[in-house]
Amino acid sequence: MRCVLLVPVCLLVACAGSVSALRPAAPVPESAPAPAAPAVSEQVPRAEVEESGAAPADEVARALSTTVEVARRVSGASSLRASHLGFPGAPSRAAALIVERAVRLVGVKQLGRVDRSVPDDCSGLVRLAYLGAGIDLVNHGFLNGENAVTAIYRRAKDRGALHQHRPRPGDLVFFQETYDRNRDGKRNDGMTHIAVVETVELDGTITFIHRGSKGIARSRMNLLFPRTHRAGQSGPVLNDFLRAAAKGQRAWLTGELFVGFASPTL
Repeated sequence: MRCVLLVPVCLLVACAGSVSALRPAAPVPESAPAPAAPAVSEQVPRAEVEESGAAPADEVARALSTTVEVARRVSGASSLRASHLGFPGAPSRAAALIVERAVRLVGVKQLGRVDRSVPDDCSGLVRLAYLGAGIDLVNHGFLNGENAVTAIYRRAKDRGALHQHRPRPGDLVFFQETYDRNRDGKRNDGMTHIAVVETVELDGTITFIHRGSKGIARSRMNLLFPRTHRAGQSGPVLNDFLRAAAKGQRAWLTGELFVGFASPTL
């Protein structure tokens, strides 16, 4: 099976320096020359990303497949989408409107064809989704040299909305170092990508909607196994590739670049 790499497009908003993450990502070699531009590819390495540890790869794969399958059987349903919740309570009216707006945008190639009031990048997608619930994510303004992702993260932090617990549909999800913004070959670019949580499955797999290299699309992330692309050779995808491989550097998964969530209800 071929996996489609969805490289985030956050290049239209000027960025400031790096922002401290809630959970730092693992280091990568810094000796490789910087790419001319963020790589965009429809193919990713076929080899699985191995979990660290002494356990053989086949044992890890079997364990992952078993974990996922048990969660699916416990659910008693063919769909584990969080629209049927998966945790107590119902999503707020605002969260429902946010997800509804984001879902309607899936498949759109350019945001300018929908609304020219926002940039055609990841921040523009989440801003449009939240405007569907009457929430302007950037009405607090920008600091000097601050990019939109960092500004939204700052606002969420100021309001106490940041968390790393199980997300709900409509939550924002932040990522760091998803491309080499300053083109120095190092992972020192801070907050670079943002998306909207659509669903949460009982096995922990989160589906989120974001502005990728091919337009508005869905990707997956499972923070129980952040360094694992797929549960076994034919199991479900747990984490999609988010940062393309560059010379001297491997591709990076969604779970590895995750920073945190922010809830619109807080």
